[in-house]
Amino acid sequence: MSVTTEPKTRPTTRRANKTAEAATTAVDARIAPPPKLRRRPLLVVASVAAVCLGGLLGVWAYTSVTTAQEVVAVRSTVQRGALISREDLVTVRIGVDPALNPVPAGQLDGVVGQRAAVDLPAGGLVTQGSIAPTVVPAHDMSVVGVAVPAALLPGEPLRAGDQVRVVATPGQQGEVTDEEQRSITAMVVGVYPEADSGQTVVSVQVPYDQAAELAARAATGKVAVVLDSRER
Repeated sequence: MSVTTEPKTRPTTRRANKTAEAATTAVDARIAPPPKLRRRPLLVVASVAAVCLGGLLGVWAYTSVTTAQEVVAVRSTVQRGALISREDLVTVRIGVDPALNPVPAGQLDGVVGQRAAVDLPAGGLVTQGSIAPTVVPAHDMSVVGVAVPAALLPGEPLRAGDQVRVVATPGQQGEVTDEEQRSITAMVVGVYPEADSGQTVVSVQVPYDQAAELAARAATGKVAVVLDSRER
């Protein structure tokens, strides 16, 4: 007859198990739960705005580079009416609004020898409207303003470049004599209606030695403007 006996658990093994369980519990207690993420809407909006701004700056930089062109600029100041020399000009490459109508660099030689229609400051661009082959008044010429009412102007609107005669009249109370009427030949350079007075100031270019007489006659108000043929 045999007798079966259960193996006795060693006290040392039990104590070891309890120590391991306690250590595991202590470690779990020290591990904090993960923090909850907080959403920050302002930060998200700022990030999106920064991305959009970067994209816009990139587009602007690309556009500036691709639209840049070489144009004529002024190296040193040129006064109105002065002759433009090669030393006065320089070519630059910049982005330019086409509405400014600048002179392309390839036409620089055509600018040399022209006259400045306006004051050209150093560093400014040369536009098509800022240069001209001649200036007004030309050499040995003068510009006189003649104010006349509509009744003493041609019905045909006057334009710059028209050839006219400023004729001395006897006035409303005067009489026309058999003598030849005094007149001065001139060229129209501008027409400026004045709504308040009902008169129109016609700026005309005349020879220097006739300017004083014309100004004196115009001051009396006894003049009329006659338009001559436009055929050339």
